[in-house]
Amino acid sequence: MLFFENDYGYGAHPKVLEHLAQTNMEPVSGYGNDKFTASAAEKIKAAADCPDAQVYFLTGGTQTNMVVIDTLLRPYEGVVASSCGHVNTHEAGAIESTGHKVLTVPHKNGKLDADALREYIETFYADERHDHMVFPGMVYISHPSEYGTLYTRNELERISAVCKEFAMPLFLDGARLGYGLTAETDVTLADIAKLTDVFYIGGTKCGALCGEAVVFTHGNMPRQFVTMVKRRGAMIAKGRLNALQFDVLFTDGLYEKICAPAVKLAIKLRDGLKAKGYRFAIESPTNQQFPVLPNSVVKGLQAAGYRFEVDHAEGPDQTCIRLVTSWATPEDAVNTFLQSLADCKE
Repeated sequence: MLFFENDYGYGAHPKVLEHLAQTNMEPVSGYGNDKFTASAAEKIKAAADCPDAQVYFLTGGTQTNMVVIDTLLRPYEGVVASSCGHVNTHEAGAIESTGHKVLTVPHKNGKLDADALREYIETFYADERHDHMVFPGMVYISHPSEYGTLYTRNELERISAVCKEFAMPLFLDGARLGYGLTAETDVTLADIAKLTDVFYIGGTKCGALCGEAVVFTHGNMPRQFVTMVKRRGAMIAKGRLNALQFDVLFTDGLYEKICAPAVKLAIKLRDGLKAKGYRFAIESPTNQQFPVLPNSVVKGLQAAGYRFEVDHAEGPDQTCIRLVTSWATPEDAVNTFLQSLADCKE
């Protein structure tokens, strides 16, 4: 199958499966009170150069966003996010279901801008009636963004400074963090740990069967966080399942090693499409690419068996599609795709 639909369509990296099988008949305590969880947490703290971090393993991205945001906010607060932020667009009102509101700021190339964030907060407090409104209580960003774009270190520093000035925790969604760290960027995992209050490392889209590693960066895990995880139905008895996978992914740099090829293949796709004269709706340096193709080409590719998402129409005759590579994408699939473009009549 010529698959560019998402980065979670494959199972798990063979080393993850191998370690799951090797440890399968070894009994351990439940709910994350096991040696695999402890080992994975220590490896993540070392990789992030964040010795004071507190690490907790959850299962999926929306679940993680909901639990973290709900536990950090007071009842009268909401979370500030870009208008295209995942918590605002593709989580079925998960945040709102906890009694909190997503407060949106228009995005710039998929990202939250520090100046726009400051303006939003200052406008809120300048309103004499702000006591009757939902307070901006924390800030949510994605890295990479929903459009595959990346924050620079300077952009993160500026957002972090605004958050500190207004005493608002900064939460970074790292569902695709492996692809962000291995793209052309000046942001490291240690930078993220330094500049955020909490972030998560995505496993589901980066070589694990499932799992996300939540990292509170400076001993700031909310009181009774584990209890709140349980109340949200997010706790699993076999806590080893998620942690053990990260124990493998953070051994010998495997996490970044397996994500780097996906980025290279995405750039190969991008450059190949540009060489054929196609434009892009947005420039992405990571594993998500958004080319704009004639409708006839899109239909031809679909008829040829390619799997990808149709993002949006660009006028009556063109469509923006999303092409996604992953840790498991074979290079032959990219080569074949680029060749197939020539076979599709415009």
